[in-house]
Amino acid sequence: MKIAAYLDNGRPGVGLVSADLQSIRPVELPATAAGLGALPLIELLAAGGAMPATGQPVALDTVRLTAPLPRPRRNLFCVGKNYHAHAREFAGSGFDSSAKTGGDIPSHPIIFTKVPESVIGPGDPIVIPQGVSSAIDYEAELTVVIGRGGKGIRREDAMKHVWGYTIINDVTARDWQSRHHQWHMGKSFDSFCPMGPWLVSADECDGTDTTVRLWVNGEPRQNAGTIDFIFDVPALVETLSAGITLYPGDLIATGTPVGVGIGFNPPRYLKTGDVVKIEIGGIGTLENPVR
Repeated sequence: MKIAAYLDNGRPGVGLVSADLQSIRPVELPATAAGLGALPLIELLAAGGAMPATGQPVALDTVRLTAPLPRPRRNLFCVGKNYHAHAREFAGSGFDSSAKTGGDIPSHPIIFTKVPESVIGPGDPIVIPQGVSSAIDYEAELTVVIGRGGKGIRREDAMKHVWGYTIINDVTARDWQSRHHQWHMGKSFDSFCPMGPWLVSADECDGTDTTVRLWVNGEPRQNAGTIDFIFDVPALVETLSAGITLYPGDLIATGTPVGVGIGFNPPRYLKTGDVVKIEIGGIGTLENPVR
């Protein structure tokens, strides 16, 4: 199942994307609920509710996709240094304020958050904050969508709480990330969380073994598999839920692979006119321009 949020002549809607990705069947939700994207539907399904009725298919190219969760219920959970090669790449970049305590390969998941207001949708521009930072980097990330909530979730039960996945570009102001040590500020600027193109249920995407790829202006930059995770999805769910109650629609961005801009010498940051494309197997493609 693929759930998309969209605007149809300015009206928000939520629907099920066809297998051939050519059309979308609108789900009958109140207008106020549709403005929340897929969240009301995820909550309903997580509670054991039946799928609402759907309308006649609408051609996908006649609507404008938005982020599937345009305003998450709270901050997004994010994981730093979760691929072996990227952990070594970042530790050697000189921008890693966690290396003093965690070394190249962390012994426990490094968790930070991004504010909900940083979320944008497919095709929306990543905005470089002029006069604030010019060290803007990209990070392709498989992102977990929590279905059934809970606290103290055991590793062996974790996947029962995963509804599915989406794509996030964890855009980062590297200078702010380094300067403030806590990564929250440099990760949370407006437009620094492109998300989409839709949510995909776990039965259609194997998050434990899929590919994560990113291009800038058609040039390959990142290409890895989630089998290279340092901490897999069950470990992340277990760690986060140990002391924090997880809720339906919560998001966990699982970290980025090697190939970020800061890993080049000299660094290759994003600039106005660039186009960033991310593709994750089983989900699809998320593309955003930079301005």
